[in-house]
Amino acid sequence: MTGLTLSTLRDLQRLILRVNAGPDLDTTLKAVVDGVVEGLGFGVAVVNLVRDDDTVEVVAVAGSDDATRALLGGVGTVNDWHQALAVADEHGGVRFVPHDRFIEDEGLPTWVPDLPVSDDPDDWHPLDALFAPLHSVSGQLIGVLSVDLPRDGRKPGPEQCELLEMFAVQASIAIDNARLTDALRREQGRLEASEQAFRLAFEAAPMGMSVVDMRDDPGRFLRVNAALCRLLGYSREKLLASSLRDISHADRRDDDVTAIQRAIDGKQDSYCTEKRYSKADGESIWLSLNTSVVRDGDGRALYGITQLEDISDRRKAHLELVQRARIDPLTGLLNRSSLLERVDEAIVKAQHTGRPGALLFCDLDGFKPVNDQHGHCIGDQVLAVVARRLESQVRAGDTAARFGGDEFVVVADGLAGSSLDELVSRLRSAVARPIHAGDIDLSVSMTVGQVAIAPDGTDSPAELLAEADAAMYLLKPKD
Repeated sequence: MTGLTLSTLRDLQRLILRVNAGPDLDTTLKAVVDGVVEGLGFGVAVVNLVRDDDTVEVVAVAGSDDATRALLGGVGTVNDWHQALAVADEHGGVRFVPHDRFIEDEGLPTWVPDLPVSDDPDDWHPLDALFAPLHSVSGQLIGVLSVDLPRDGRKPGPEQCELLEMFAVQASIAIDNARLTDALRREQGRLEASEQAFRLAFEAAPMGMSVVDMRDDPGRFLRVNAALCRLLGYSREKLLASSLRDISHADRRDDDVTAIQRAIDGKQDSYCTEKRYSKADGESIWLSLNTSVVRDGDGRALYGITQLEDISDRRKAHLELVQRARIDPLTGLLNRSSLLERVDEAIVKAQHTGRPGALLFCDLDGFKPVNDQHGHCIGDQVLAVVARRLESQVRAGDTAARFGGDEFVVVADGLAGSSLDELVSRLRSAVARPIHAGDIDLSVSMTVGQVAIAPDGTDSPAELLAEADAAMYLLKPKD
């Protein structure tokens, strides 16, 4: 560097500062080629930039409109450039290709200046080329700075090559930083667009949606949409000051806490639940929650994105279907299949409490003539009246069911002895009262067979029913 003056170095520093001041890649590239033309003594400067697909594109030209038209946008390959640089003379970090080694069909964009050829070997030849490879900090080739038309008309000497090399090193850093800045800016733009898209979709969703904290205050609402506010009747401010537990119905208040803790522990990345919550007016609402867990790079749960759907009507319809499947449509009593479940419950209860229960098998006497003389419509009315009378006489917690036809069953927990006899008497008396069906007054009686549901018994529900049926037939009046 003995040939470089302080003034030259100051000029170089000024150029480098301008190159590094570029806010984006395009501005930086222009500053590079302009700096070469303005301060390094060359009439033309070109930046060839390596793209992600290993093509090399001319992205900036300064000093000549003809060169700009001929070169800008031209594309070669990294391999083409390696071949071109392989035949060059090395001057530090700069590569000089004399005109006698110029390969016109090497695949690179070319421009030959309209310059007379001199007999002096030290003069610049129109086919001479001077390149400064541009490398990233990691040593990867990111481009090539090509210069032409030295202003003194001479092949560059050591001082000019050294200046070009120093400038190229700083230009490489500036270009690499600008590319990184542009990439970060694009990524930031994508993130902002993604956030905006999420925000719009979140807020405009017809279904209730929320973002729930899983890190600092698990279960607390971080974000809620308008649909959720309408669904629950709370203001946005009220919900954002609350948690899922705060709006949960008292019967299952800790379910959400448990699910969130499982997510925090890494045991689940999504979960679904159906439970009751409390609206602002105190009314209960059944919601279906579908939650996806968002984690950081270390796998820690950050928050959950939850969709909340009102399933109150669907649940009500489901319960009605279940109820219909359990209920005899004519009498409104439990049907035969549900009766077996109820008897099984009575067996378990007797075993648990040590107190025997009772199974009463009831069959109507004189019902067949009602059907034969007055028709099934009247018969059905009689069965419905009998069912209501049986149900009115059993204790709370006991069960009256229709077994089939004109047969009914009563299941009584913890009942035996005289108390059981009193129940049987009440049932028979209630059924024996006159019945007004249509325009007809008639009456029926009832035979009741009974068996005990013993705490130490081993009979199944079906076996107990069969025994009670047999006991009833022993008492049945004989025609």
